[in-house]
Order: sequence, then C-alpha cells, then structure tokens
Amino acid sequence: MTAPSPAQTLQPSTARADEPPFAPQLVEELLRQLARAVKTRQLYLPNNPMYQRSVEQLQAAFGPLWERTEELVVQISETEFRWCGVVVHQESAGGESLPWTCYKDGLRELTLLPGVEEREITVFLDILQRVRKSSPDEDDLLTLLWEQEFELLRYRFVDLGFDVASTLAPSDDGNRQKQIPIAEVAREAEEERSEAPQGIIRMEDLDTTLYFLDDDEIQYLRSEVQKEQESNLHQNVASILLDIFELQYDESVRDEVCAIFESYMPQLLMSRDHGTAAYLLREVAELARRLADLRPVDRERLARLPESLSAPGVLEQLLQVLEDGDAATSQEDLEALFQELRGGTLGTILDWLGSGRASNPAVRAALEGAAKRLAAANTGALIGLIASEEPGTAFEAIRRAGELRTPAAVAPLARVMAGSLPELRRAAAQALAQIGSPGAMRVLEGVLDDADRDVRITAVRAVGVHDYRAALPKVEAVVTGKAVRDADLTEKMACFETFGLLARDEGVEQLSGLLSGRSLLLRRRIDPELRACAAMALGKIGTPRALAVLRGAMADKDVRVRSAINRALREADQ
Repeated sequence: MTAPSPAQTLQPSTARADEPPFAPQLVEELLRQLARAVKTRQLYLPNNPMYQRSVEQLQAAFGPLWERTEELVVQISETEFRWCGVVVHQESAGGESLPWTCYKDGLRELTLLPGVEEREITVFLDILQRVRKSSPDEDDLLTLLWEQEFELLRYRFVDLGFDVASTLAPSDDGNRQKQIPIAEVAREAEEERSEAPQGIIRMEDLDTTLYFLDDDEIQYLRSEVQKEQESNLHQNVASILLDIFELQYDESVRDEVCAIFESYMPQLLMSRDHGTAAYLLREVAELARRLADLRPVDRERLARLPESLSAPGVLEQLLQVLEDGDAATSQEDLEALFQELRGGTLGTILDWLGSGRASNPAVRAALEGAAKRLAAANTGALIGLIASEEPGTAFEAIRRAGELRTPAAVAPLARVMAGSLPELRRAAAQALAQIGSPGAMRVLEGVLDDADRDVRITAVRAVGVHDYRAALPKVEAVVTGKAVRDADLTEKMACFETFGLLARDEGVEQLSGLLSGRSLLLRRRIDPELRACAAMALGKIGTPRALAVLRGAMADKDVRVRSAINRALREADQ
C-alpha cells in the first residue's frame, strides 16, 4: 500500500472549539524555540556552535510535547500560529516574520509528528533559510517542501497562482501530481507569439518578466532595503567576535580576538560609533565576569579594555573631538559610553563642566550623568577635588558634595569658607546647608556675619531650617544689631524668620516690642520694614501667644506692616 502524501489541499478547518487538551505553554515554548532557530540559521552556518545549540534547544522542546499528544497541528495566518484555537506564537506581518514567511507562499496548516525533531526539523530550517534569501525566479516554499517528501512533517496550503485551491492532492497510484509548470505555460505563450504576423508589435513582447510587483510588494522591498542600509554593521561584527571568544576555547583564537578588540575600540571612537563602543565595553566586562575558564592573561586583557577609555588623556582627546566635530552626536549613545568610565576620570569630567568647555548640549548632558554616577561611587576622589586649584573643578565638586549630602566633605568645605573666592564660598555655604549635619551647622554659624550677603543669607536660613538652636545667640545678635538696618529686605526677612524658628515662644516679647515700635533693645525709631519682618517672625512661631500679638496689631497705620501681619496669619492657619 502506498503511503498518502503529507501535503493536501486546504479544506475547511475541522479544529474543535473545545478547550485545548493540555496547557498551550508547551506549544508556545516549542514555537519560540523554532523562531529562534530560524533566526540563528540566518546568522550562522550549520556547523556553527551557536546554531547547533539552538537546534538542540528546539529538539529538547519537543520532548514534553510528545508526552501529552501524538501530533501537533498548527494553523497559520499572516501574523500568528494557532493551536486548538489558541494563539501560541505571534509576530508582526511582513519582514522576516516566521508566520508571514509561511503564509505568503500559501502554507496554512502545519502538522508535526513524533520523531520529526530528529529526522526532518533541520531540513525544514534549511528550507526556511533558502526561502528567506531566494530571488523571485527561484523555487517557493511549497515547491521546496514538496521536493523533500517529508514523512513526519505534513502541511496544507492554498495555491496562490490559481483561483481555486487545489494542489498536490494524492493520486490513485500514490504518486503526487504536479501543477502545470510555469515553464510550459511560458513555452505555449511563446509559440502563440511566433504564429503572429511579422511586423506587428505586441505589448507582451515588451514585458521583461511574467510577473509584476504590486504596490505593497514594492513598499516591502523598499523597507527591507532601507532596514539593511540602516543596520549597524559595527555592532554585528562586535557580536560575532564576542560569540567566537566565548565559544572557542583555543588559546590562540582568544589571543587573536583580544587583539582585534584592542584595535577595534579606537576605530569605533574615530568613526563616532559611540553606541557600538559602549556595547563592546559592556559585553567585554560581562564576559570577564561570567566566564570561569578564562586564563588570567585573558581576563586581564578584557579588563584593560574598559579601563583604556578612562586612561589619562584619552577622555580629554575624546571630548575635544566631540566638541570640535560637526556631525550630530547622539546623547543616548554618549550616555551609554560614559557609563563605562571609571572613577579616575571624575576630575576631567568636573573640569570640563566647570570651565564651560562642554558646550555641546548632548556632550554636557552625558557628562552630567557620568559626574553624578562617579561622584556617588567615588566619595574620596570627590572630596579631594574640592581643594582643586582649578576653580571650575572645585565648584563642581562642591556642588555635588552638597547634592550627595556627604558629611565627610564638611572639613574641606570649611577650608573653602575661609578662602577669598566669593563664588566658591557661596557654593560651599549651599553645600553645607544641604548636608545639614551638626558639623556643617557649626561652620555656617561662624559665617552669619560674613562679608558676602549671599553667604550670610544661606547660613542664616540653613540654621533655621535645621533647627540649630546653638546658633540662637548669634542670630539674636544679628537681629538686634546695627548691621541689620542696612541689609536689604530679603536678608532682614531671613534673619527674623530664623530668629522666630529658633527662639519660639521665648522670642515673642522681643518681637512684640519690635512690631509695636516700642523696642527697648534698639532704642530708636523702628523702620517699618523691621516691624514687618517682626510680624513674619511671629507667624513662624505660630503659638497662641504669638498669634494674639499679631491680631492685636492688625489695625497698624503702616500698610506694609498690615500686609505682613495678614500674610503671617494666613500662613499660620495653613
């Protein structure tokens, strides 16, 4: 008896609408491994270890399936595979999608039987690879499947070349019947043209092919060409080299790959392919951590590659090239590259940021991110840079020490406060205010009478916010002293509000006298601005006694005082 053909005309679906006989996750895993093997076959030759490993994983995925069923029947559409009515694999239509590769050539159902994984699955993978790379005049998927005469892989399809769906039906004698070959159709057409009268031009004679592309096919070809042109060949090369290094254990091979890595990195930087450079550095570091069988010399060479970017002078040259270059720089790629910088580059990064040399927005943003990461991971180096002789570097180091709230930075910041550069002293005062430790507050207490207005305001606000009551006597001396009369309104308000926060209910009597204009401490006519500041300080105290004083002065004659009283009462009620 002759065995029936595995390929049959597509008939109406007989899939049952009931629940699947077992969990679809097994089928999903099998098809996922199938798609992965197809993609791996595109990148590697059949003897490549990467491809062989993917085939082994695919074959292993069949085992749990055959424990639960004797056949696997999968329906195929443009974007998905279905099993028992359940979507078990889905990809977008077009491109290199596995469902689309099958669907576009008419394949509508695929049946796999036990043993296919050992005897026929690799042939099926080779056929899919040939179809993906075939030209229009080569055999299509169905022809290639028909030629193999599979026994454990069966399929149903529709014939896309005719209106009716009838192809490859089994004959009475067991042999497959072929459709009329295209070559025969073309030969008959040529005979008809040869019988036409001489000298008559026919439009068919001008056709260069029996088939024309429709708009969708043209658009597909254009998109594929564009995708190929936009693909990153550098990264593909790096990936192949990384695979070779991991899978080849021969020492000479690994030595050669390491040498290629060392020469490839400068080429990537010169070609401004910062994304691939970051990818290579990241993957090389991961290889050195993951591979337990590495020779010490190989591990050392791999570790040196990321460190080469952080070598003295290398980052300086790279930044100069980025600033001088005319081509657009991807911020995302730069951030990925600078993510591989080591702590020794922190000084260079802060110098470029502080001196203003990093004027390119993408470069500056990437440097900001690198500075934040390296400063947090290298506190000792950051503290050392606070004393840098370069003002820009010292300024950036001070600013980041404050952002990180590093208590260890208090001592070098105190030395900066004793210096003569106002910009650095202001930055140091702000950093000490952010740190907020008792040591930082002691330093700020000592500069409440500093010669610089901004330093004084920062210091007095900080001791109030952090409730540093040890500074109350000095704050009180400022409030009741002569210098406060010549200060601007912002400084006056900062001093009085801090006095209210520190003195609390004990300061109500003094502030009440200032507000009423009868202060014995000042022994002079009190300026309306000072009286308004006293009202705001009473509002900061916010006790019933302080609020009673404010309400009793709401009818004050001076509009500025009344406005301050109303504002203080509103804030106290919130």
